[in-house]
Order: sequence, then C-alpha cells, then structure tokens
Amino acid sequence: MQDLTQRQIEILKSLIEEYIETANPVGSETLEKKHNLSASPATIRNEMVRLTEAGYLKKPHTSSGRIPTPQAMRFYVNQLMKEKELSVAEEVAVKEKVWDSRKKEREFLQEITKELAQKTRALAISSTDNGDYYFAGYANILDMPEFYDIDITKTFLSAIDDFEYFRKLFETVAKDEDIHILLGDDLGPKLSGPYGIVFRRFITPSHTGGEIGVIGPTRLNYTYIVPTVRYFGNLVEEVARDW
Repeated sequence: MQDLTQRQIEILKSLIEEYIETANPVGSETLEKKHNLSASPATIRNEMVRLTEAGYLKKPHTSSGRIPTPQAMRFYVNQLMKEKELSVAEEVAVKEKVWDSRKKEREFLQEITKELAQKTRALAISSTDNGDYYFAGYANILDMPEFYDIDITKTFLSAIDDFEYFRKLFETVAKDEDIHILLGDDLGPKLSGPYGIVFRRFITPSHTGGEIGVIGPTRLNYTYIVPTVRYFGNLVEEVARDW
C-alpha cells in the first residue's frame, strides 16, 4: 500500500476512531465538526477518495460515508493508536476476581476467560494445547451493531463451534510476537466478514502453548483491548507457575 501524507494519516486516524466509537460509516462533515481537522469538508472528501483508492477505506452501498478496511485497522493498530494500559487498581481487581481458583487449572481458565469478557465487553476465548477451549461473553455480541445482521451472527457462531478451525488459526501466526491481531483474510474462509481477533499466546509448566484473547467486530477498541489481553496472558503465566 502506498505511503500516506500527514494529512491523510490524520484523517484516517480520526475516521477509524469515530468508526470504532459509533459503528457507523463516517462522512467528511462529521470529521470536520468533531475532530478539529485542519482541512475543509471538501478537502477531507477528496482525501477520503484517495484513501479509498489506496485500499484504506471502503464505501458501503447504503451510505455516503466510509468505513476502514482491515488493512486500515491493522495500520492503525501498528502505527497510530496509543494503548490505554490498565491501572494498578484495575489489575488488582482482576486478580481478586480470579484468585480463589488459581490452584485448579481448568477452573482458573474458565474464570479468567469470563473476567476477560466482562472487561472487554466482547467474546473471550482461551485454549490449551491439549484441546481445551473456554468461551465467555456470548451475550456481549448482541450489543454490537454488526451482529444485528443475522447472517453475520450466524457465520460467527458457526465458526465458534469449530475448535479445529481456531487451532489452525492460532498455529498460523508467528510465535515470537507479543500480541496477535487477526483481521480480514487472516481469519480464513469461515470468518469472512467484519470480524477481528486479538490474542496472546502463553506457556505454562503443563502446556507448551495456549492462547487467551477476544473475538468481535473488526472495530474492536484496540487501544484498550490490546493491553488488556496482554495483561491477562501475563497473569495466566504468573498463576500457572504453581500448577
């Protein structure tokens, strides 16, 4: 994808953050009014056309606004966003919620998955290399506008039932990275649509590999979800020393 000018980056960042917040296609007037961009609506419109031609934006058929493509979301995560770390109070609260189950591996993974779903308001997943999978937060997807579309929801839930599919997805990513973000084509044919996955791989004395993360729409709140998933993965490894 081509290099972007500073103004295009500013417009793209503002559009993505507006889309993450509202789930609606974003128009030039909204950007001009809400994000204090140093450009007129006409200039913003022209730049949005260029960003569309470059593959960063797309235009839904029923709207005059634009939404970011998976490539744009990946660019945002890798280059533009500023992570919002959990506070010490939040970290302590998470530990208190799961601490009583720390001695029992399966119970702990169930509880920490449930807590991750509550913290992120998404569907949380954890898995181990011996084929155990834990899900929590199914009801959270009903609050997400993307899943008002029954076909999108049906595709999503059908894929969730296929544990082998997720195992293969997790195995395709590089093992030396901290956080993994899968979007668009990364998700393969069964999850072709507006979906995103953020997960962290963990290693414990009893497992050479496991994963914990969240699944939701492409517009997940990455600024918060990425550091949250990282912390939860770190906590699994910390607690697992006593397993």
